[in-house]
Amino acid sequence: MSPTGAEGITLYGYWRSTAAWRVRIALNLKGIAWTSRTVHLLRDGGEQRRPEYLRLNPQGLLPALAIDGQLLTQSLAIIEYLEETRATPALLPADAAGRVRVRSLAQLVAGDLHPLNNLRVLQYLDTHMGAGEAQRQAWYRHWVRVGLDALETRLAREPQTGRFCHGDAPGLADCCLVPQLYNARRYDCPLEACPTLLRIEAACGELDAFQAAMPERQPDAPPAS
Repeated sequence: MSPTGAEGITLYGYWRSTAAWRVRIALNLKGIAWTSRTVHLLRDGGEQRRPEYLRLNPQGLLPALAIDGQLLTQSLAIIEYLEETRATPALLPADAAGRVRVRSLAQLVAGDLHPLNNLRVLQYLDTHMGAGEAQRQAWYRHWVRVGLDALETRLAREPQTGRFCHGDAPGLADCCLVPQLYNARRYDCPLEACPTLLRIEAACGELDAFQAAMPERQPDAPPAS
């Protein structure tokens, strides 16, 4: 497995990887053409653990993006790179106060909420901590509730919230929000207390960039039953 050169942009991901999904949305919003390369998170113990992928990303995590002759990791860092090198349409506000707000919202999801419910964390609870299915579900739902409740409170009360997380154009925070809500539904997490999040999610769902990034529309998604 070797990174694509400067002639192409390749996203190493998995159809249901939340972090890879964020980058798909950002690429689509910016109108950047890219190709997909699957790293299956479950097959044969997880292809992200194979030596050929670890040579690309020693963390063994998704996504990785081959672009401009280099290999980038960490979804938010990748999106920031896209923002700095391909500035329009912007995914961050023009003003410093707006940028720090959007980054704060994105980190709430990507830095605080999602890592506690990452696949490797859930697998560790099973294999090393002896957690059963009920305990794992309780863990997942607890941290989702804590994170989404805080995000709902902020977005509902802060005047900078518009049709999207910040104003009336989609950006970095929306790239993080939509995949997280999808995952919450996978684990039957109640979302009735999050009307602002659901309203923003619906607005995102009207855009082609978000629709094309949906897991079920990725080339490695399993056939619909």
